[in-house]
Amino acid sequence: MSPSVYVLNGPNLNLLGIREPHLYGSTTLAQVEQQCMRVAQDVGLTCRFLQSNHEGVLVDWVQEAREQGAAVVINPAGLSFRSIPLLDALKTLDQPVFEVHITNIHRREALYQNSVISLGATGVICGFGPYGYEMALRAVAQRIAAASPVA
Repeated sequence: MSPSVYVLNGPNLNLLGIREPHLYGSTTLAQVEQQCMRVAQDVGLTCRFLQSNHEGVLVDWVQEAREQGAAVVINPAGLSFRSIPLLDALKTLDQPVFEVHITNIHRREALYQNSVISLGATGVICGFGPYGYEMALRAVAQRIAAASPVA
């Protein structure tokens, strides 16, 4: 059985391609999902791709990932800057957690610069647009491979 990864997307990411294209580009979330599925297959991961506008739903999915022994790639969107419940859920995971942001949050307005979610992440990828998801999936595969015993 392939190692699994949950790719979780927070509030308003369902509007990718429509909302503020000057910041987030014209790629839709459906296109991001297709790319994630291709990359996951290429690197030997089983991928579950999900999006919610509700904090509690994302917390539930992180807990589900924990129960499944899955890694997590998460773009928490606006929850990045205030969600202690989501941070606490991520901190319970034994597998890698990679936080992704389409924009470089460090070059944005002050309220978008300090992600509390980063405190629970193995690594943070920001500013590479939708390609950041691919980078995160490849990082998950690398981390899992490095942790696997050699036969």
